[in-house]
Amino acid sequence: MPPSIKQTLHQATQGLKPCSDTARLDAEVLLAHVLQKDRSYFYTWPEEAVAESTLQRFFELVDRRAEGEPVAYLTGWQEFWSLKLKVTADTLIPRPETEILVQEAIGLLREDASYEIVDLGTGSGAIALAIAVERPRCHVLGIDQSNPALQVAADNALRLKITNATFRQGDWLTGFAEASIDMIIANPPYVAEFDPHMSEGDVRFEPRSALLAGPEGLDDYKKILPEARRCLKQGGCLLLEHGYDQQDRLLDLMQRNGFKDARGIKDYAGRPRVVIGHT
Repeated sequence: MPPSIKQTLHQATQGLKPCSDTARLDAEVLLAHVLQKDRSYFYTWPEEAVAESTLQRFFELVDRRAEGEPVAYLTGWQEFWSLKLKVTADTLIPRPETEILVQEAIGLLREDASYEIVDLGTGSGAIALAIAVERPRCHVLGIDQSNPALQVAADNALRLKITNATFRQGDWLTGFAEASIDMIIANPPYVAEFDPHMSEGDVRFEPRSALLAGPEGLDDYKKILPEARRCLKQGGCLLLEHGYDQQDRLLDLMQRNGFKDARGIKDYAGRPRVVIGHT
């Protein structure tokens, strides 16, 4: 007799517990993906039998998750700012803590105004698309060096019918005119080259070029800051996400590069996460 949804999820959860802190959630997301159902379906129909073909596909994904492969790469989707985004191995997986960057940006943008906003290192387009949805009068341009990542971002914009966000290939702010941008926002690589965490968890499967930034994790900030100062209009704003131990050094770098009123923001868990400066 085929196992029920309840039994299938229990077996998968037990198998994932040694390698995941979110074993039950991982199992539910993967089974929902295979069945093409919402997770609420499992609570309504826990005794429904699971077909053999479904079980095989499901446990293949469970085995890959047990090896450490991120759930978002296994399903091809990740939610960010209530947007369902396509992700691939060419893009970082959008993290919940990055939503604080979006929240702070939106708070600085008047609803009735039109701004030119640039999202550096856009990846899947998560930040650019979230801001574009919240401020439809603005134009958000996402920049990335990776053409495969840009294709993912463009696909997300098209599927979500977001028309005020566009994407193009570029090397940070190279080619932008002086005093041409109202806001620059970035979640650049900020992991130190020899950080031991690079051999743990989901990051083992993510593109290293989107994570690593020199011996202190500050190399890309040092490239971005002087160019951002040049490209921002008077009264413009720069917002940067950073690592848990980098805020003080980044605030110092901002001040050295001529940014005013530089301040740090903590994320929802109380960890230093974002710096903001003005021209």
